[in-house]
Amino acid sequence: MSLTLIDKIWDRHVVATTAAGADLVAIDRVFLHERTGAAALKSMAVSGRTLADPARVFAVMDHIVDTRIGRGDQTLMEGGQAFITETRAAAKAAGITLFDVTDPDQGITHVISPELGIVLPGCTLVAPDSHTCTQGALGAMAWGIGASEAEHAMATGVLRLPRPKTMRVRFEGALAPGVTAKDMALALIATHGAGGGAGHAVEFAGSAVTALDIEGRMTLCNMATEFSAMSAIIAPDETTFAYLAGRRYAPADFNDPYWQTLRSDDGAVFDREILIDAAAIAPMVSWGTSPEHAMPIDGVIPHGPQRAHDYIALAAGERIEGTPIDVAFIGSCTNARLSDLRRAAALLKGRHVAPTLRKAMVVPGSSAVKRAAEAEGLDKIFEAAGFEWRMSGCSLCFFAGGESFPPGSRSISSTNRNFEGRQGPGIRTHIASPEVVAASAIAGAIADPRKLAPTPIAAQAQA
Repeated sequence: MSLTLIDKIWDRHVVATTAAGADLVAIDRVFLHERTGAAALKSMAVSGRTLADPARVFAVMDHIVDTRIGRGDQTLMEGGQAFITETRAAAKAAGITLFDVTDPDQGITHVISPELGIVLPGCTLVAPDSHTCTQGALGAMAWGIGASEAEHAMATGVLRLPRPKTMRVRFEGALAPGVTAKDMALALIATHGAGGGAGHAVEFAGSAVTALDIEGRMTLCNMATEFSAMSAIIAPDETTFAYLAGRRYAPADFNDPYWQTLRSDDGAVFDREILIDAAAIAPMVSWGTSPEHAMPIDGVIPHGPQRAHDYIALAAGERIEGTPIDVAFIGSCTNARLSDLRRAAALLKGRHVAPTLRKAMVVPGSSAVKRAAEAEGLDKIFEAAGFEWRMSGCSLCFFAGGESFPPGSRSISSTNRNFEGRQGPGIRTHIASPEVVAASAIAGAIADPRKLAPTPIAAQAQA
């Protein structure tokens, strides 16, 4: 019988099926962060439950931690310090691995887990964070859960789940210059809706997907959450294995027979299939207050919900390109990896942000990304162009840590959500690729990066 990749991993991890038809699925890794980690660990301690296997549980400070240079436990969020200190204490008491504020491996969960080889092909990984599906780029089943489910997974090693439907999204053809994985994701969501993947685990496939590097695959899988997918995955290949080789938690031997089966069989049947012509995708940018309110950057704003038009203060029929912006942000688990920073820096080198821009920030996705970028001189390029260079963390992806832009600002952002107030009170967020953010910061208005020639930099020569 031909099976999908999703079904193969699921079947491998089912330990029992309830009379009601739900599966008990073995969980290989649990990843916590300071916003919910302390609550889950303290709740377990209060109820007298212990971790089934502390070696499979990890925690990091990423959501609330400050990203200003020289940070400590203090944050801009009222009461934020308690999340950090309580998570630290709870992690120590539980005996789990913690990547603390000053740890050299600190960073955003979905950036450091692949960096360290914690997520591996064919494994199951859960975290109380909706963008956990990012890690499906390594060929794992990874998805977001609630704090109470995290408790259950830590105590029992399993979760009770209904088997998701399967969907394959194939991007066939070659991407045009200046078009990225972020644009692929926004094109999918704009066409099929923010609820298009509801109830499904999605496998991304096709020639444009296999041509992506691992970091681009992470961006694509990350945005599956905005498609309402339960999870997202890309079949591991030689690119995957080369990325994982030598990473701290990765095995030395990649010849695991199980890994060699991790692809959908010829003839496997999915509950739904979508085919997209990758060559037809243009750089994308959101115009409204949902990721499905996205459009080609050289297009005209469509008619959408009136509330979205009112909040974002843009009318149908207007061109999005040329819309003045106030602030710019490069960061988040979607687009704050080294390759993202290299591409943005290539556009910014020798140029400067517009004098009308009130603020521009770069927040690396991890401390390792920050060190690597600095070794290549990318920090100097960003600073010379007028960007602030920060410590790693979630930062202005959302308002949990208290970091924000001036109220009412119009922001161009490499993050994954453009909801009302996502980046702070009254902020109007336009999500796009790092290239669009860089080009727009230079222009002081939403701008097409294809009209700017990238400047060769040493980092690219080394890539």
